[in-house]
Parts: sequence; structure tokens; C-alpha cells
Amino acid sequence: MRAQAMQVGQSANCRSHLYTSLRLSRVPSRRCLATTHDVSPQRSVDIASRTPPYHKLVKKLEEVRRVLGSSRQLTLAEKILYSHLDKPEESLLSNTNNGRDIWGKANLKLKPDRVAMQDASAQMALLQFMSCGLPSTAVPASIHCDHMIVGEKGADTDLPRSITGNKEVFDFLESAGKKYGIEFWPPGAGIIHQSVLENYSAPGLMMLGTDSHTPNAGGLGAIAIGVGGADAVDALVDAPWELKAPKILGVRLEGELSGWASPKDVILSLVGQLTVRGGTGYIIEYFGPGVQSLSCTGMGTICNMGAEVGATTSIFPFSPAHVPYLEATHRGPIAQAASKIASSPMQRNLLRADPEADYDKVITINLSTLEPHINGPFTPDLSTPLSKFKSVVEEKDWPRTFGAGLIGSCTNSSYEDMTRSEELVKQASAAGLSPKVEFFITPGSEQIRATLERDNTLSTFSSAGGIVLANACGPCIGQWKRTDEVKKGEDNAILTSYNRNFPGRNDGNRKTMNFLASPELITAMTYSGSTTFNPITDSIPTPSGTPFKFSPPKGSYLPSAGFADGNPDFQPTPGVPDPNVEVIVDPNSTRLALLDPFPEFPNSELTSLRVLYKVKGQCTTDTISAAGPWLKYKGHLPNISENTLIGAVNADTDEVNVAYDVDGTKSSIPELAKRWKEQGLEWLVVAEHNYGEGSAREHAALQPRYLGGRVILAKSFARIHETNLKKQGIVPLTFANEADYDLLNACDEVATRGLLDVLRSGGKGEVELAVKKDGDEKVIKTTHTLSEDQCAFVLAGSALNVLAVNAREQMEEITRANELSD
Repeated sequence: MRAQAMQVGQSANCRSHLYTSLRLSRVPSRRCLATTHDVSPQRSVDIASRTPPYHKLVKKLEEVRRVLGSSRQLTLAEKILYSHLDKPEESLLSNTNNGRDIWGKANLKLKPDRVAMQDASAQMALLQFMSCGLPSTAVPASIHCDHMIVGEKGADTDLPRSITGNKEVFDFLESAGKKYGIEFWPPGAGIIHQSVLENYSAPGLMMLGTDSHTPNAGGLGAIAIGVGGADAVDALVDAPWELKAPKILGVRLEGELSGWASPKDVILSLVGQLTVRGGTGYIIEYFGPGVQSLSCTGMGTICNMGAEVGATTSIFPFSPAHVPYLEATHRGPIAQAASKIASSPMQRNLLRADPEADYDKVITINLSTLEPHINGPFTPDLSTPLSKFKSVVEEKDWPRTFGAGLIGSCTNSSYEDMTRSEELVKQASAAGLSPKVEFFITPGSEQIRATLERDNTLSTFSSAGGIVLANACGPCIGQWKRTDEVKKGEDNAILTSYNRNFPGRNDGNRKTMNFLASPELITAMTYSGSTTFNPITDSIPTPSGTPFKFSPPKGSYLPSAGFADGNPDFQPTPGVPDPNVEVIVDPNSTRLALLDPFPEFPNSELTSLRVLYKVKGQCTTDTISAAGPWLKYKGHLPNISENTLIGAVNADTDEVNVAYDVDGTKSSIPELAKRWKEQGLEWLVVAEHNYGEGSAREHAALQPRYLGGRVILAKSFARIHETNLKKQGIVPLTFANEADYDLLNACDEVATRGLLDVLRSGGKGEVELAVKKDGDEKVIKTTHTLSEDQCAFVLAGSALNVLAVNAREQMEEITRANELSD
């Protein structure tokens, strides 16, 4: 890390106030909730920057048809993806049997339309972008401050406290946004995925987002892919972003939801069928007559949780439900343009799959017979129909009671979700009932919150004892201070409408069992406090002694009076670059640190690696780089590296975060990694299946690289994390024979064979690992997925090193051109 402050550009004479000086002084009384109660259809929206380049994309689709042949039937995902190719012929015909075997073979070099970043990941993405030396981003981009706000007592208390505690980071993000022309959505404006759906997602768009649940935007017909910050920088600097062409999994929806079944149950059921690895290497594309019955926000819920099966992304076709949603969110011209394309002949129709398009496989879900599901604990793919959940609870001896019901989050915070839950609260309140457990509500955006306040939905929740949290992630990503009596290490249960429930994720307690369900099901169950309660069949005694039974919930897809804009201070800054804005990173900061480039790959094989740790079982990005209190160090690589792999289980001893040096010295994993780094020893990690599943957390790749990691050897990898490793110069290798996992132990000496040749040849060839054990040598065969560009990243030390060189050359060309024109 560099020791000096970085001042980008010149100090402005009258520098515009940053968020904390502009807005913080207005927050304390009521979270600055001066809600606009009247609909504001004239609110200024930059439609041009939010409209996909439809003319360009349709022209590119015609070129794709020419390359592949006009008779080739394409899925919706293929149409949108291939229409964003930089050079279609090069991507589609190289190593694909002349275009006949694209899925899993082609390396697609893509030019996305937009980038979205949440505050925790934006710090590192912007630090990387800044080091490239460009004056502005090449594509429209946005920053959303949602991850660093703690949920505890309610929005009025939690938001001002979180803003004060994170002032330095929010100032950095806003100033960088203003300098480089990135729209900055301040703390309290909303959760990134809900805000993107309301403002940026559009049919046919291709977007990268620095969060694994970016596919939420697929509910509005976009190809939206979760990536690490280094991948986002590709798009920000106008470099083609590379993706191994996914297979397409078709999910045919039939029938229509009714009663207690909700869009959440579609994905909870599908996750149970596919498992957390079943979507790896796939785009999930929904089609069939059942699509027409779903709301736009319901489709977003379904796409959001596609991340839990490892899918590249999920997408719905253009639907009649998209039009009123776009119009209600001030994007009528986009609705008109998309409607015109969706009704055009198939040869030019970007927004619908060709009639005879083939899918790699198809799963059919009948919405008419779908029942509510509850998934968990500890993994989102343990799916149980509600009718069977009571017996499973009793069989597994899970807690019969739960301590909190939490609804909202990026997955389920739409107007429809909240009004369906509200209707159940009204039923229970009329019967004289109150929730038996703590009840938390998280609106997804200021627009949703303001509308719910205007329509008295929030007052319904509050009157029943519900606690309305800030428009932010909060408990969903570990930013939750529990105020009940549950102690760390104590078995307990909670119910949430969130998307992910790995051990320790919500409250830092690995014994907390988080069961995922729809917000309406959770709302009803809070009135019983029992995990065995089934609101479809069971009754609750009222104070008068009369049994009460819920009726199926009803809600509204869109507010009849339109959406309220809410607090104007929560609107974004303009996406116009200002070279006079100064971006300052304090050299003494514990929160932000400028980046030094990683060293290049040596001109030799890696001959003296050691196994730092052999991981047993599940190893998510939460395991590798924990969130919660560590989020405050997202912009400071040395500090956040202190949490590297602290959730990992030692395969040799079953201990968590306990590592042993060659001499038997016991320490934490990051302590040993730092010690070896100081000694000049580079290392590798050995792991099992789906290494790096979960959040798109590039720190889980940055931190091992910073501490001296060179290779990760696993039985399989999660897609985003495998790419993140390559971007940071770490080589991900997979066991050719999974049984060889048993041959390795911590502190084993390992040398690579063939790796240098593979890197120099652009990915051709194989890599073996020679392991020294007790005077003998064992050879382990591996496989890899390194492409030509990814090999260049590893050789250069990181993708950022390559991009920085390219950016400097680009700026030099611009300077020369300007000089010649003068």
C-alpha cells in the first residue's frame, strides 16, 4: 500500500459538498423522511443514459445471424448476450466447431452497457479504476450505499449512526463518483438491486454488478451478471469483458400462482431441485405461459435467487407486466421502444426467444400446484414444502420456536411483497393478535418506503409492533445487532425472506438457523412464534379464546396512486464527470488504502509452494472473507486481510481458523499466511467442492493474493470466484481425480509442472503438481479453465496490471491525436 494521500485532479475553488456535509446535518430528527406524497411523473430522469442501445443491438443481432446462419434458433439469453459481443465472428467461431458448439467452449468478449456497484465492493473497484488513470468511465455507472448500514433499533436511529461511522468511506465514494461521472446513491436511498430494477434495468440491457445478486435485474428482461470489482473495471475502461459461454437451462412455467404461493416459492422449489452447484455454467431462462401471470418484481425475486444455484444469471422474456412497471418508474419511452422490438419479426426480435430454440435441459414448474416452501437451515438449497415442514422440524430436532421474523431485503421488498404482508397483519390485528417474536421490515428503496408510508402500510406494521429498518441490506448481509438474549454459540432459529442463509451470515452466530421463505409466510408465522405453524391449516387462539385462522394474502402489484419519490436528498448525483473534484485518501486511514500492483509471475515454475491450509467441507466467500464488522475495511486491503479464511474448517483437525506451521506452531490462518509472506514463502490452499460459493466478494481473491497465495486447488469452483482468482493472478486448479484430495496435507511442499508453458501458450496444455511427502514425490494431475486473456492476467500479476498499461497507451494516443489536431 502506498503511504501517501492521493489527490486526483485539482482542488475546486467551490467544491460541491460531499454527502455527509450536504445531507448528514438534515438526518437526525426523522431520517430526513420529508416524503413527497404526491406522484411526481415529471421527475427528471436521464432516459438516454438508461435506455439500452437498441438500434446498435438489433444491428449486432443481424451480424450474429449472419455468422451463425439465419436458420439458427437462438434463446433469449443468447440473443442479448451475443448482441453485446465486441467481435461476434471471433468469439462465436473460435474453438467452437465453426459455431456448432458454443456453450461451454467459446470465450465471449462482451461490451456491457452499464455497471452498478454497492458501497462495500465499490471501494476496491474504484481504487482499481483510479489506478488506470482515465478521466471518466466508458459506460454509465452507479454506486449504491446499502451494505454498510447496521440494522438494530430502526431506521431513525440506525441510519444517522451508520452514516457517521462510515463518513470517510461515503465521502470517498461520492467524490470519486463526481469526478468520474458515476451516479452516487447515498445511504438510505435503497438496496442496489431494488434501485437498479426501479431505475436502470431494461429489456435487452447487459449490465455488470459488483454483487452476486445482480441477476435480480433479469426480472425486467436484462442480462445482469454479478462480478468482482476487477471485472467491473473492464467495462469501466472499455475493455472487452470475457465470459465462458454459458449453457442455457430453460425453466418452463405453466399455470398461475394462487393462495399462499408466491414468486419466492418458484425459486425456493427450483433451488431445491438444482442444489447450490446445479446452475454453475448456466444461464437460467424462464419461458412458457406461466410467465404472463407474474409481476415484474416477482420475476426479479426469482432471478435474484438464481445466484444460490451458481447460475451465471437468470432472465425473463419481455412481458406485458414490464410495461406498467416501466411507466410507473418514469421510463415510459423505454417501455415503448421495448414493446416495438418485442413485437417485431423474430429475425430482428431481441427480446423473445426463437420459437424452436433449444435449451441444454428443461425443467417444468406448474404454478397452479406449487405450494409454499421453506428452505434451510445453513444452506439455501435444503427445500421443504410447507405441508411437510412440521414433520421435518420434529425429525431433525430443529428449534420448535424462532426468535425473529425479518421481511424485505433485495429479494423481497417490492410494493407487492409488502402489501401482501400488510394484509395479513391487518387480519391478525383485527382479531386482537400481536406478533409473538420480533418483527423487522426492510423497505428496498426510498421510493418503496415513501409509497408505503403514504399508503399507511408502514403504520400498519409499526402499530403491530414491527420495527422498520433503513432502506439497506442490514441483517441480510450480517449488518445486524441483535437485541434479544440469544448468545453466540446458542442454537436458535430465525425466519427471513432473504436469499442466503449460510452459517453465521446474519448475526455472526454459526448456530443461528435461518429458514428462508416468502415475506407473507414469515409474517403469518410471527404471530405463532412456532416453526411448526402452518397458516394454511392451523389456527391461533385469540385473547377472547376464539381460534383465528389466516385467509390467503392479497396485495397490489403497483400502487394505485403511483410511486412516491420520497426524500429528494436520496436522489443520485448526476452522472457527469467533473475533473476539478478532488479525491483524497488519508495516508493514515484504517478504512482506505491505495493499491500497489501485484508482482508479475516469475520466469519459472512455482517450485517452493506450501499448503497453507486444507479446507474441509463448504467454503463460501463468507468463509474466506467474512462480512459483518469486517465490511468497514473493504477499502483497506492490509486490514481486511486479517480475516482471511477465518471461517474455514481444518480438514486434519476439524478446528476452525486454526493452522499449524511446519514446526507445529499453532496460529490463526491469517497469522500463518503473514508469517510465510514475511519469510518469502508462497502458498496454496486445498479445498473441496464449490469453493468460493456465495457473494461476489473479490476480496476473497484479493486477500489470499496479498498474503502470498498463488494457487487454489479444489474439487470444483463457484463461477464468480474462479474468475476473481484469475483476475488477481491466482491460479485456480481442479483435481483431475477428486480422490487425490486425500493425498495432501497442510505444510506439504508442492511444485508446479507445466504451468509456465500453459500461461505462455494462452491456456494450452495441462498442469501437474509434484508433492513431496516423507521423502517421496506424488504427482497430482489437475485441470484448468484458463483462457488466453486470463493467462495474460496471471503472467502480468493481475488483470489490473494489464488494464493499467492499456489505459496509459489509450491516453497517450488521445494526447497525440489532440496534438495533431491542434
